[in-house]
Amino acid sequence: MIDWDALREAAVKAAASAYCPYSGLSVGAAAVVDDGRIITGCNVENAAYGVGMCAEGTMAGQLHISGGGSLVAVACRSGTGELLMPCGSCRQIIFEHGGLECLVDTPSGPKPMSEVLPDAFGPDHLPG
Repeated sequence: MIDWDALREAAVKAAASAYCPYSGLSVGAAAVVDDGRIITGCNVENAAYGVGMCAEGTMAGQLHISGGGSLVAVACRSGTGELLMPCGSCRQIIFEHGGLECLVDTPSGPKPMSEVLPDAFGPDHLPG
């Protein structure tokens, strides 16, 4: 059972650490890992816009720094608590680290990655 309220709150708290002097949009991501941990990430912008990092990407780094595992559920929020959908690249990151069954908070409620990123490309598509 996912405590979505706690996960959303963790995402808002993570957004408070965002470095966003260019867009002004603080973004936080929070996820439940298969061992029960909650991990977070925030966006980190850069004057060379293309090298900025989304919250979901820094969260994936936190996943591996803190022991690895698989993502079970993910919520993304702005610093004011507004639900934010992961961009296409971040959906790919979530799929890579959570698979088709990982739940993502969406405007119409939590949905599995199989619906959020249908026909996703992943490790199984690479040659052995």
